[in-house]
This record gives sequence, C-alpha cells and structure tokens, in this order.
Amino acid sequence: MRVDWFGQAAFRLSGREGTVFIDPIGDISGLAERGITIDYPPLAGVNADLVLVTHEHADHNGVEMVGGEPAVLRSTAGRLESPIGEVIAIACEHDEAAGTERGPNTIFAFELEGLRLAHFGDFGQRSLRDEQAAALGEVDMVFLPIGAGPTIGCEQAAAIVERLSPRWVVPMHYRTHRVSFLDPPDAFLERMPHVHRLDEPGFDTETLSSDGHPLVVVPAAP
Repeated sequence: MRVDWFGQAAFRLSGREGTVFIDPIGDISGLAERGITIDYPPLAGVNADLVLVTHEHADHNGVEMVGGEPAVLRSTAGRLESPIGEVIAIACEHDEAAGTERGPNTIFAFELEGLRLAHFGDFGQRSLRDEQAAALGEVDMVFLPIGAGPTIGCEQAAAIVERLSPRWVVPMHYRTHRVSFLDPPDAFLERMPHVHRLDEPGFDTETLSSDGHPLVVVPAAP
C-alpha cells in the first residue's frame, strides 16, 4: 500500500482495491485573516475512489479538490458501505468540552491491502473512551494528530499509541515549516522508542519493518 502525505491531516492511501483520500485541504484563504498560516501546496491532479472527511473545517473538507468522481463520506457515525468495502465511522469530539467548542469529529477505520487503518482527524478529546477503542479493535496503522492546540498533544497521542499498540503510527497535524501554529513533533517523537524519519512525503508499507513494537513513521513535510 502506498501512503502519501499532503500536509495537515490530508493523506492518499493507494492499493489494489482502490484509492482513499482523507481530509483534503480546501480553500483556506480565510484563515489568514485570523493569523493562521497553512502553506502546503494546493492539491492538484489527485484522484480517488473514496474521500473521507473527518469534520467540516476548511483544512479538512476540500472534497472539490479531489478528482475521479469519488464516493464521499462526510463527518458521521456508523458502519458504512464504500467502494473499498465497509468503513467504520466512530463519533468523537474536536475538543475536551463534548464538542461544544469546535464541534464533532470522526475516527474512520477501514481495511486496505489487508491492513486495518484508523485516521483520527482532529481528535480533541482528553482520552479515547472505552467504547471508541472497542469499536476500533485491533489496528495496523494509526494516523494521529500530535500538535496540541485544537487537537490532542504529545501526551494524549502517546497514551493512544500505548492503548492500541498498532504496528505503525503516522503523526499528523503538527508544526512544520509550512504551518504557523501547532506544536512541533519533537515532544511526541521523544516519547516514542522507535522512530523512522523519511526524506519524502510518502512511503510504501512493504518497505517498513515491524518487530512487535509500534514504529512511528514520519514523512517529510510536502
């Protein structure tokens, strides 16, 4: 399976069963008025069979940026049919105040290329609730926000990794040279004993090792 990072929480996952794009960055010009800079390259020439939107914020819901007439599942909950098979959408919150500050968020879990994946969107709860962990079950790869501010930070993310014990962890939604806010990844990475930094913003899962301990895979910022 091929994993490509486009910044923030935007990922394209490609396999024989199809291509999934999660949280495409849309028109974020309005954020500049609030002093927020997100300067990742605009999406262009990307296609998918399925687009998943974890929540309706502009840096996550740019469905119109993805070509190929994909099916779209927007922030929701339930067991849903899709071009790649069943997608489990797990309701959660974007903040520690039951969603009253930043609204709802969705954790999406699904299988691709024989791997079970979970994307946490802008997960902002204090911790993962028991019923949410039960709905996720065993996962091979998790995409976790780690940059604090509007989402969880390093401590909460590390606790989720310890609880779920996936084979691979891909951090997201943190400060890079293209983002003017959020915490850098250092504090989270220092907590993780196994870290693999990449020189490009994508990787093939076949190239990753796994010795029974979660490996944190850090793509280069696009």
